[in-house]
Amino acid sequence: MRQHIEEPEEYEQTDDYRDDELGIEGEVIWDPLADDTVDFTAAGRPYEVSVFPDGIEDKSCLANEEEAGAPTDSPEAVLKRYWGYEQFRPLQRDIIDSILAGNDTLGLMPTGGGKSITFQVPGLMLPGLTMVITPLISLMKDQVDRLRSMGVKATAIHSGMKREQILTTISNCIYGRYKFLYVSPERLSSKLLLSHLEGLNISLLVVDECHCICQWGYDFRPSYMQIDELRRLLPGVPVLALTATATPLVVDDICKHLGFPENSKKHIFRRSFFRPNLSYSIRRTNNKEAMMLHILQRVEGSAIIYCRNRKLTKSIARMLNDQGISARFYHAGLSYVERERRQNEWMTGEVRVMVATNAFGMGIDKPDVRVVIHLMMPSSLEEYFQEAGRAGRDGNLSYAVVLVSDADEGKLKRKLGDRFPPMDYVLRVYESVCNYLQIGEGEGFERSFDFDIEHFMRTYRMHPTRTRSAIEILQAAGVWEFSDNDSRSRLNILYRREQLYEFHEPDTDLLMRTILRTYSGLFSDYVFIDEHVIAAKTGYTANEVYLLLTQLSRRGVMHYIPRKNIPRLFFHTRREDAAYLRIPPLAYTFRREQLAGRIEAVLHYIADDKVCRSRLLLAYFGEELMHSCRQCDVCLKRIPEKLPHSLLEDVAVLLEKTLTPENPSYTLNEFVSLLPESGEEALEALRIVLAQDNRYLLDGDTLIFRKS
Repeated sequence: MRQHIEEPEEYEQTDDYRDDELGIEGEVIWDPLADDTVDFTAAGRPYEVSVFPDGIEDKSCLANEEEAGAPTDSPEAVLKRYWGYEQFRPLQRDIIDSILAGNDTLGLMPTGGGKSITFQVPGLMLPGLTMVITPLISLMKDQVDRLRSMGVKATAIHSGMKREQILTTISNCIYGRYKFLYVSPERLSSKLLLSHLEGLNISLLVVDECHCICQWGYDFRPSYMQIDELRRLLPGVPVLALTATATPLVVDDICKHLGFPENSKKHIFRRSFFRPNLSYSIRRTNNKEAMMLHILQRVEGSAIIYCRNRKLTKSIARMLNDQGISARFYHAGLSYVERERRQNEWMTGEVRVMVATNAFGMGIDKPDVRVVIHLMMPSSLEEYFQEAGRAGRDGNLSYAVVLVSDADEGKLKRKLGDRFPPMDYVLRVYESVCNYLQIGEGEGFERSFDFDIEHFMRTYRMHPTRTRSAIEILQAAGVWEFSDNDSRSRLNILYRREQLYEFHEPDTDLLMRTILRTYSGLFSDYVFIDEHVIAAKTGYTANEVYLLLTQLSRRGVMHYIPRKNIPRLFFHTRREDAAYLRIPPLAYTFRREQLAGRIEAVLHYIADDKVCRSRLLLAYFGEELMHSCRQCDVCLKRIPEKLPHSLLEDVAVLLEKTLTPENPSYTLNEFVSLLPESGEEALEALRIVLAQDNRYLLDGDTLIFRKS
């Protein structure tokens, strides 16, 4: 019997649907992950779902199995059917073959290299469900929407969903409703999910952004460590790990933590990180705005400008619009709807420039980005490589430019102190938190506490960045677990200023005056607010402030987004005297050294004007580039002899690689033939290098390595 489930609006529910233009009718499944997803497998064919009263869909009513790739289909047939491509990109087929053979596999592919196809194609060919672990909800939504648009059944479970939503999604997966299940790493510790694993019939486990599992990497996330337990509960299920950035040390650590077998090295597939169409440059200036405008005026097309804080994104976007360059700003503090709207404006070309923090870009597949400008270098080359790599995915010439001022080196070095404050500061935070929560010595073990971190920092006059870092260090040390999810309230006034001045109500006048005096930027953007601060200044209780703001929001005066929950601290240990608190080296000393090394690599990249930028970047990731890129700022630099610097660098590198004690001579013609350029310029470059490096000499027509 057909049963319609009556549930609150935010839960999954079904409605009647008809589209005469497409010839579709039946039921639409409103998914909690999407705003308005119509869930049909193919246009032109009715698709109806029978639903039991408990919300579990009848497997017999699913679309035919032909919707997925049949076991006899080749990977190329699946690729052609769903993506319309005739052949795979380099390395994709190798990874797919390894997965279909049941091997644990690691794929190292640069940003824009087509990672998703390497698991989506075999996922369609395998009989059961493919579970994909990925860190960003926006990335999940993007991939789920894209799969559904191709007629592939996909859904997701993430930290923003309620228990009822999660249970419905799991039930649908158990009854064969979906081929792909995307899961945030935080969900891996959920007993609700783990208790249903056996019934999910998982054929493939995918770990996207797998560098997050490595404590030596730039983006370690403790929740990824739960994958160990997941593997234990899924014996025999192959794992595909994917990342765009990993040093050799990180690669080894990924294989170790994911439990890859000893012979796994033959199932590690690396695609060259070299991007021949991408020109990397450093531009030194103390007027970054002027240089940025100059670049945007010289380079046509879509652009991304990366800033390191939210306030700057807003001011830069305003300045660009004032200069006649259409721009939007983007950061994690915007509402989900607003982020989606701005992203779509940029994706469709309605807006040329996106000014953003590093919250923007993951999973964004816009092929025609012509320039990515960094107003401040990130604190790791991994992060920079990913962000810069969002330019030129269509293969056409594009630019990645970093603007560097005299003050930037000091700012980068200060990041180390902010991320790893002195140990006495960490211990002070520990003592203060315990006092704030009124935990006595010997107490607190396995107890959970509401922890309003903003109120705590105000009460104890703590430095915001260093305090959050200290809490993270203590979490890495196993002292406690902090759950925040950026739960602060946000407010954006919708009325214009003149409208607001005409708006007078006795109940809200004091509240509005206090808010306007306390916070700035409310008319143009969402601003974080604290109801307790407003309450203290007005004499209201925090709950009364909440009710008044909710009332004004309903009337359209403002948009108020209350915080979803209060941050919590769960103590894994009893409180002890801070003098005896042990912080393991792995939680502080080793991690600090790793960050110091990454910052040092960034500073070296900025300062080195003798080596090709692509060669520098690839060497960091363990890849050797024999020839210079010929289009970065170093390669294009002209030396006094009017020769390109790239040619001298190629000659010097080639001499070092070819003339060795084991192979001490080369004919001149043989050597020159190995260079990407020949002729008089190549010979002149060789003469210059030989004059500077006495390890080699030219004897007639023979190049010789001198014996020391």
